[in-house]
Amino acid sequence: MGILRPVKMQKIGIVGLKEDREAVLTTLHDLGVTQVETVSTDTLRYLDPERGNELQRVVGDEALRFRGLKSALPPVPVGAVQTFQDLDATLAAAKSVPTAEVDDIVGALQREDDQLQSETRSIGETLDLLGKLSFYHAPLSYLDPKSYLIFLGETDPETYDALRAAVPPEAEAMFFAGDIPGRFLLLAPRDQAEIVSRVATTSAVQLSPIPHLQGTVVEERTRLEARRAAIDERRAQIHARLTVLSTQWYPTIAGLEEALSIQNRLFEVYTKLGAGRVTFAIEGWTPQRDLRRLEAAVDLASRQRAHFYLVPTEEEAPTLLDNPPGIRRYEFFIRFYSLPQADEWDPTLVFAIVFPIFFGFMLGDFGYGLVILGVSIWMIRGFPGAQHLPKKGRNFVKMIMGPKGMQQLGYALLPGCAIAIALGLVLDEFFGFTPLHTYFGYVAPIQPGVNVGLLLLVAGFIGLGMVTLGFLFGALKEYFHRRIRGTIAKVGGIVFAWGIAFLGLSVIYKTDTFSHPLFILYLSAVIGGLVLMVAGEGIQTGVMGLIEVVSHILSYTRLVGILLASVILASVINFISFHLIHHGSFLIVVGLLVLLIGQSFNVILGVFEPGIQGARLIFVEYFSKFYTGNGRPFRPFGGKRTHTTSALPEATAASAVGTSPVGGPFISSSEAPPVPA
Repeated sequence: MGILRPVKMQKIGIVGLKEDREAVLTTLHDLGVTQVETVSTDTLRYLDPERGNELQRVVGDEALRFRGLKSALPPVPVGAVQTFQDLDATLAAAKSVPTAEVDDIVGALQREDDQLQSETRSIGETLDLLGKLSFYHAPLSYLDPKSYLIFLGETDPETYDALRAAVPPEAEAMFFAGDIPGRFLLLAPRDQAEIVSRVATTSAVQLSPIPHLQGTVVEERTRLEARRAAIDERRAQIHARLTVLSTQWYPTIAGLEEALSIQNRLFEVYTKLGAGRVTFAIEGWTPQRDLRRLEAAVDLASRQRAHFYLVPTEEEAPTLLDNPPGIRRYEFFIRFYSLPQADEWDPTLVFAIVFPIFFGFMLGDFGYGLVILGVSIWMIRGFPGAQHLPKKGRNFVKMIMGPKGMQQLGYALLPGCAIAIALGLVLDEFFGFTPLHTYFGYVAPIQPGVNVGLLLLVAGFIGLGMVTLGFLFGALKEYFHRRIRGTIAKVGGIVFAWGIAFLGLSVIYKTDTFSHPLFILYLSAVIGGLVLMVAGEGIQTGVMGLIEVVSHILSYTRLVGILLASVILASVINFISFHLIHHGSFLIVVGLLVLLIGQSFNVILGVFEPGIQGARLIFVEYFSKFYTGNGRPFRPFGGKRTHTTSALPEATAASAVGTSPVGGPFISSSEAPPVPA
């Protein structure tokens, strides 16, 4: 588990005999701790790139076959998992599933069921149309003339009149209105049907073509409902037959589908390998904490005939974040912004601590905090009952973020809501009201509308702390990369930030004279920081950096600005609404609407403004001091087994319990592996 740093990665290589290749790759797949890379050009000086073969095509065809069978058969409980010793055993088991008894029957039943499903949908659509044609009592065959196309239309009376007026006379269209308001038949000559259809589209009227039917509406509905019942009965028979086949074959098919899919993934990796006449080579990235475990498993799989070695390289390693469970939820925001590189700081921990504080500070109202807390819990639970909301609202939410992202956002907002509720109780803010003072005589120690200067001072010190922390991480990063000038510039930023902050405070509050020792100390810090930043980054970049430091510290005053905006807006909404209510009569309803709509609008702002601005203060003012980003994610080769188990149970079991299959303990996550000279 890594905190403040991504997991340390190491590039490794494996050279072995081709007869052990499948066993080694299966071990890598089942352990799932190695991102396989294309072998380097240095390796290809001795080996050739691996190429596909006929066996790969056979496996691909078999995998496709069993994937189709598995999707067609109804799932049944699978008992014991299956083990296939090697690819030959897998293919032999696949051939033991008879094509004539399984594939052909399942395929025929599935095709018939698909056709019946399509027919059922068509019958349903026709029945819906016939329901709208209930005003027509003559045989439906009359609606199928050779020279005319007939459509069913449905709209309000005003639009119907507008459509009749919009159709040009030369189109020779005829309208027949039924006894149900808004429903009508439209007859158009076949050569004029396109013109009429275009006019209807312009008028926002949907026209439905009349299907080719013979009897009356009642007769056709009876016939179609009988046909649908017969289809349902036949589909039930098909499902029963598939269930019988599934009971007999599903466990075998599920195991083979999984085994062949894994083998397909192994073949995909083959294209990244190097190959000789009897040898192969693999290269990839593995977390340092898993090196000994991986080496022991490879030795076991190859019967100690493969050579496992560390690859010295200057390549950028992939990034693997591994924060504690509570902190891990905020990785969503970091990935949304940009994944850190493997050799820089992981800002997730600081974000997880600071973002809720910023959010709660800017919200600062226990009424809004309770509402947003409820919405967050609703998001976490997957929006139960959302189907009753307006469709446009649901689509808007989906457009912003997917269900998984909304759930992660809900979890991230919970601590911020708790802080907002606590701070709101201290400030006595409840939807712009002060209920604790009104009913209990409580006097808030800090009042947002009165103690603005104190709040701005607190926000300024928060900004100073965040800028300092960013420069500190930047200085350490530059130092670890042995960039001394960069380290000097970052230290200069810290010195300048503290100097300019206290120099400004001493001038504003006139606490120190120009000859006072502290004033001289602050001024010296400002000049010293300027010298260090110019020495580290040059005159132009250094001076621009100084301006940036001041602006970034002052930028944190928006914490107070958004808090005050929310408080003042709530107060204005309350004043206007109660002023209207006190006038009585119909203004009571207007006042209540103003109160409801205004407070709802302020709740929405209470989610977006603190959320966006809180993240922005971290991404811009804090990240800019040390963060590069654009890291490439660690994507280990592997997959979960459900219906099969590895043919190498010792290696798999050892990887699960964390002990070496050869008797000794594996390396712990806090140890560093020995690097050979």
